[in-house]
Amino acid sequence: MKKLIGRLMVSAIFFASAIMINDSQIELVLYAISYVIAGGYVVKKAVYNIKEGEVFDENFLMSLASIGAFLIGEAPEGVAVMLFYQLGEMFQSYAVGQSRKSISNLMDIRPDYANVLRDGDLVTISPEEARIGDIIQIKAGERVPLDSTVTEGSSMLDTSALTGESLPREVMVGSELLSGCINMSGLLKAEVTRPYSESTVNKILELVENASSRKSKSEKFITKFARYYTPIVVLVAVLLAVLPPLVIKDATFGEWIYRSLAFLVVSCPCALVISVPLSFFGGIGGASKNGILVKGSNFLEAMAKTEIVVFDKTGTLTKGVFKVRKIHSVTDEPGYLLKLAAYAENYSNHPISLSLKEAYGEEIDSHKISHVEEIPGHGISALVDNIKVLAGNDKLMEKFSIPFIKERSAGTMVHIAADGEYAGYILIADQTKEDAARAVKALKEQNIKDIVMLTGDSESAGAGTAGELGIDKYYARLLPGDKVEKVEELMSRKSEKGVLLFAGDGINDAPVLARADVGVAMGGLGSDAAIEAADVVIMTDEPSKIPAAINISKNTIKIAYQNIIFAISVKVLILILSTFGLTSLWAAVFADVGVAFLAVLNAMRALTYTPAPLS
Repeated sequence: MKKLIGRLMVSAIFFASAIMINDSQIELVLYAISYVIAGGYVVKKAVYNIKEGEVFDENFLMSLASIGAFLIGEAPEGVAVMLFYQLGEMFQSYAVGQSRKSISNLMDIRPDYANVLRDGDLVTISPEEARIGDIIQIKAGERVPLDSTVTEGSSMLDTSALTGESLPREVMVGSELLSGCINMSGLLKAEVTRPYSESTVNKILELVENASSRKSKSEKFITKFARYYTPIVVLVAVLLAVLPPLVIKDATFGEWIYRSLAFLVVSCPCALVISVPLSFFGGIGGASKNGILVKGSNFLEAMAKTEIVVFDKTGTLTKGVFKVRKIHSVTDEPGYLLKLAAYAENYSNHPISLSLKEAYGEEIDSHKISHVEEIPGHGISALVDNIKVLAGNDKLMEKFSIPFIKERSAGTMVHIAADGEYAGYILIADQTKEDAARAVKALKEQNIKDIVMLTGDSESAGAGTAGELGIDKYYARLLPGDKVEKVEELMSRKSEKGVLLFAGDGINDAPVLARADVGVAMGGLGSDAAIEAADVVIMTDEPSKIPAAINISKNTIKIAYQNIIFAISVKVLILILSTFGLTSLWAAVFADVGVAFLAVLNAMRALTYTPAPLS
């Protein structure tokens, strides 16, 4: 950037000197020096690209137009073409630099060092050198260098770099620390749980860095458009220079070559080539600022066409924090029923299993448990103290032909059978997220065709959550495979260009996330499965970010289309005027640089766009 500014200033001095000198030979020399300083690099690049087989690009167009101006005796305008083209390049470089800088500041979460305790001494090392099990120390104001678990101290954690949320999070002994967050108050000691290469901060940085490699259809169109457009305008320029003098009386080659050169300058597609990708780059950055990580501009573009939104229930619309609400024992022994359920679910990490063990509250003797078998989508079978225990949903009881109590309740019912006899049920309820209802309302206001909820829970639990949130369609008692089939069925209902967006917790929804047009994972803080499986990751775990993401997508598309229409319209107008000799080479240069400058400024708006808060 500094070199470009320096070249422009020196070139401008020689250009101004040439204008003030009356000697035509010295004047031409000064113009030539000014041209070489300002445009030598462009000509050199054009020659190199021709050798590489890339003939028709903006470097070729500018070189051809400016050298042509020299050849027909219009040296000042030839230099001006290159000077103003380079000035436009400078503005574009600045805009791209500012956009990249904004995103890098936004995602400036890479830790520089880690303070590790080794043999009683505090050693400062690179985060990449830390090992699992190392004890790190994080002082107030320092960034957490690695994913770890607090072993000593308590503090408040600023997670805004990861989530976009300003509300601090309290941490204490046993709490998880995620790399990239900032320790706000107390001194913390923590045990490293993952190497830097697998840490949250590294995964996020890789995701953002790779986002630009997945191009949107609009970007691909512009690239393809420029590939065909440029040779066509060069051919038209050649015909414009040659044919009129041969067929029109009193027409001169000098006049029509001059018009064709103006035509070439205006036809340069740089405004489109730079501003459209910059719009999407800014859109991805703006989404990141709102705690929404988009893996590519193709996914950002697709979200604008969303017709159907499908939600998984647990962990997406609900908190996934289950509590035992009711215990119904056939033999009037609720404590014993809870014990059987807790023992049977001992080896499972499912939220329902964890809630049963938490409600039991006593130490579990694992020696009393054997022959544990998890039956996907049904529940668990285990031998507990020589009693065959079945714990699961309605389908588990039906599978083993055990009569059970059917009760409609807003929650999940875990039925328990002992040695083939029904023993009772435990009702476990989950809570909906605070913003879930607002998210559904906002999607309806965006005219989303269908909002659907899928759940493996009972019909009553599904109906309760759907009713509470205002979701009209829901499907309950679904196995993971059933969810994929249901999504495929829903996809057949959308239009040819419409998009089905699926939102899940990213842990056990990977097949559905992959099958949907756009998979959105409620990533929370550091869910590896979410970051790996989805196209879009909501770092705050808030469903309300989904309508926000769709708004960001629509705004980005609008800006990109504005640039396409504006650039093409102005260029077509000036091209027509150039053809009829109504514009000079100077006007052509101003038109080209001006269009590029305005398009770039418009593209930068995508970076600063923030969706309005939901009511």
